[in-house]
Amino acid sequence: MDFNFSIYTTSLTLESLELSPSNVFPAFMFGTLTYCAILVFNMTVLLTIALNQKLHKPMYILLFNLPLSDMMGASAFFPQLVSSLLSQSRSITYSACFVQAFLVHLYGTGTFLTLSAMAYDRYIAICCPLKYNTLMSPKNLLKIIIIIWTSNFTLIGLLLALNYRKEICSTKIVDIFCNNPSLMKLVCGDTKLNNYYGLFIIAFFEGLSLLILMFTYIQILITVVVKRQSDAKSKALQTCGTHLIVFLCFQFTSFFALIAHRIETASPNLRRAFGASAIIFPPIINPLIYGLKTKEIRQNLIFFFRKKFPQ
Repeated sequence: MDFNFSIYTTSLTLESLELSPSNVFPAFMFGTLTYCAILVFNMTVLLTIALNQKLHKPMYILLFNLPLSDMMGASAFFPQLVSSLLSQSRSITYSACFVQAFLVHLYGTGTFLTLSAMAYDRYIAICCPLKYNTLMSPKNLLKIIIIIWTSNFTLIGLLLALNYRKEICSTKIVDIFCNNPSLMKLVCGDTKLNNYYGLFIIAFFEGLSLLILMFTYIQILITVVVKRQSDAKSKALQTCGTHLIVFLCFQFTSFFALIAHRIETASPNLRRAFGASAIIFPPIINPLIYGLKTKEIRQNLIFFFRKKFPQ
């Protein structure tokens, strides 16, 4: 039997974190410190790129969008998490749940689109260096960034709009944070359209980014190995390895987090672990990898700290 609840008075309940009383404070401290670390690391990369004229190049301007996505995802997840630990309540309003889900999915798709654009940039730089300044001109770069965020907001906005109802038939969110699959399970009636569109979004963003990565890296390998261009090989080793690590890390965690919601026999603990990993680890790892592995950013960071804190 279905029970309908007025959408305006409904308070949803997120899945329990299953923490013993003795572990609540350590979990609160871990969440708070992790969130602060994510903000500091990503703001450092943002400011390093913004304040250094030498880094105002297409690769770093595209990279600038990655910390923005990372901080968006972290800000959607951590404040709600730590506040629920403080209040010992897993309740969240329906509208707040929608906002959290919207930001979480913007973070995920924004990351995929940014990494895809960065792969295209590396392909042009290594395989078509003579055309690089033309193809990655400021005008074209602005078009790429506009396409990234316009398509992101439009497709994710429609995804969440399909799940918005004046009445729902459940108040239990089957995850530790709000997302589209868990919101879809609250909906009364037929959700085939929602389900098909959700699958299209997964295939479009994850599939498209994977195809772009495969194409660009195959072309880069041909340029480096077959044509034996030593300068191209040096560029590839310096920039593409970093990009590949970041992409595969995010692709793996996000794919299994989304698929786990669609497999009824999937372990709830496994689903929660993959979901949390996709939000927690990339925003920490990305700025560290790009800060430490990318030569230009690393050199500018060292120069900045030496200038501010001379020995």
